[in-house]
Amino acid sequence: MNPILDVVVRSLCVYLFMVVAIRLFGKNQLSQLNAGDVVLLLLISNAVQNAMVGQDTSLQGGLIAALVLFAANFILKRLMFSNRSFETFMEENPVILVKDGNIDEKALNTVKITKDELEEAIREHGVERIEDVRLSILEVDGNISVVSEDNQTKQTHYSRIKRKNKRKYQ
Repeated sequence: MNPILDVVVRSLCVYLFMVVAIRLFGKNQLSQLNAGDVVLLLLISNAVQNAMVGQDTSLQGGLIAALVLFAANFILKRLMFSNRSFETFMEENPVILVKDGNIDEKALNTVKITKDELEEAIREHGVERIEDVRLSILEVDGNISVVSEDNQTKQTHYSRIKRKNKRKYQ
């Protein structure tokens, strides 16, 4: 087989395997990186490097592998954008954690968030008490959105903070 074609096929196979593996093991598994997750990422990248480029350790082989990964990711995103059922398969739906000041314990358990972690996220949004939260949602990207109400002015506030360490769940 042509060496360039070999790198292309190998890279596509590794990409598809990683997409399926992340989906099976919880697609947001890598959204909050702790020390174990960083080690896992480093080991996975090292493990699949040779599988992608095979014997071709040249600059050309590495650039072709990277180009194939970018193209595969671009195509995957386009498929998700154009096909709702595929998008639903690839991404979880948002999960309501708090509604009108009441915590949904079942939802917390499902997404593996402790009450302390929820309270921390709510405080990050400038809300002191869960009772003041009108709506709190774990978004598909792992961030938590909070809609609160100021008790004195009865004015609703919405905040969504992009967290450096996003929450992971299955």
